[in-house]
Amino acid sequence: MRSTVPDISVFAWEKIPLDDRGEIENTFEVAPDWTIEILSLEQSPTRVMSNILFCLNAGTQLSWLVDPEERSIAIFKPREQSEIKQNDDRLPVLSLLNDWNISVRDVLSCLNFSSR
Repeated sequence: MRSTVPDISVFAWEKIPLDDRGEIENTFEVAPDWTIEILSLEQSPTRVMSNILFCLNAGTQLSWLVDPEERSIAIFKPREQSEIKQNDDRLPVLSLLNDWNISVRDVLSCLNFSSR
């Protein structure tokens, strides 16, 4: 079985596996609802996209590929053409977060520690 661990995985509460004590399981056997990958200089974009596609095929609803160098975020959804967002473009989020409004600039500012 292939194991991929995205930089950030988001699960709806009802999908989080619990053990007999009601605590979160150490291992998740279900795909996250949303994955976020942050591309670093030493990573292969093809390998990261392969992991994103693997997750989408396993049931992930939404994936972002954040490219800090290009200052862009690629959006991936099942059975939809991917798209590139930049600057003040609004980013899609899971439907359960439909009132959440975030832009590419907002996300990239979280990665910039020089101004803090």
